[in-house]
Amino acid sequence: MVEEALSLALDTVAVVGASLAGLRATETLRRDGYDGRLVVIGAEPHLPYDRPPLSKQLLAGEVEADDIALRRASYDELDLELRLGTRALGLDLGAREVELDDGGRIAFDGVILATGSAPRVLPNTPDLDGLFVLRTLDDALAIRARLDGSPRVVVVGAGFIGSEVAATCRLRGLDVTVLEALPAPLVRGLGPVLGAVCGELHRDHGVDLRLGVGVAGFDGHGRVERVRLDDDSAIDADVVVVGVGVAPVTDWLEGSGLTLDNGVVCDESLVAAPGVVAAGDITRWPNPLFGGELMRLEHWTNASDMGVAAARRLLHGGGAGPEPFAPVPFVWSDQYDRKIQTAGHFHGDDEMVVVHGSLEERRFVALFGHAGRLVGVLGFSMPAKLMQYRRLIAERASFADALEHARAVA
Repeated sequence: MVEEALSLALDTVAVVGASLAGLRATETLRRDGYDGRLVVIGAEPHLPYDRPPLSKQLLAGEVEADDIALRRASYDELDLELRLGTRALGLDLGAREVELDDGGRIAFDGVILATGSAPRVLPNTPDLDGLFVLRTLDDALAIRARLDGSPRVVVVGAGFIGSEVAATCRLRGLDVTVLEALPAPLVRGLGPVLGAVCGELHRDHGVDLRLGVGVAGFDGHGRVERVRLDDDSAIDADVVVVGVGVAPVTDWLEGSGLTLDNGVVCDESLVAAPGVVAAGDITRWPNPLFGGELMRLEHWTNASDMGVAAARRLLHGGGAGPEPFAPVPFVWSDQYDRKIQTAGHFHGDDEMVVVHGSLEERRFVALFGHAGRLVGVLGFSMPAKLMQYRRLIAERASFADALEHARAVA
């Protein structure tokens, strides 16, 4: 998409987004020798923290906010100008400036876009106490404060975040109902068979899982009291957590001249425009490992790796044939006593074969094939075996060879 070399003099680099991708980018710039001005802009007032514990250990009360800091070493070592609690409102590529909500503007020579994603909300959602989304540390702390006193919990959406919240609440001994509009949890990504396994995992642990039902609205006087469903039934609730996906935070980039289409569209080396790179949930780029398919990933490993790659692309830039960013996507989710992991890029309608363990035991490895190639693997509590297939995906192994490997190591 963008062929120009990034040969600009980088006197000032702005990093917009103070979470995982942004932090890894700043650390990489300093580690690789950048000694210019480095400004980090973050909408939240907190220093970068780890998000996966928000729906698990922090919500369970097993860790506190200080325990999930992403960086233990002093920030003084990075020599940053931290602009926390400050939201970016616009990007002026002509003037090379980031506009801020406090009226200020940050001039830059290079910029790393890492503003991540924000939770989607249901239409006509009222402002009721006890009705939450979960994305930030403050969200998690607010939900946790409401979980004392045995509240009735309703979770809307059975994706990874919703499922983790449901599991954490059940392990706290709370009554939990999960509402999912689709016929099975995660069915679009995993297919009906493995989606059903994820659903039964919840039912095994006493969750009232209701499938194929939508939310018509929420009722309450000042605080949420019930959830109305589209079948004219209702569920009493004291705490409701809505987890129906996220959207990339790109509204502030409208009118900038960047290509925005379900994220910031970049080339395969993460360049969105000369002097502009992107990292993390906001980034949509053609992954050459999967035939150049445009993808946008919302996961920890991708944000971390992409922050490093984007910083190096900006700093070292130039030259012929910049190295493409071509990872094997890797995701994990801890639910109850199971560790669910996936690697690769696959869809629910791809060919699926269980090669180790069994679905009934909730301990297995399943492989996904597309057009004769191994494109993905999912494991329930079999991390060592899953990593073998992650390597095969990186090597572009055929599906037949992957199945042969499975027979050889069974």
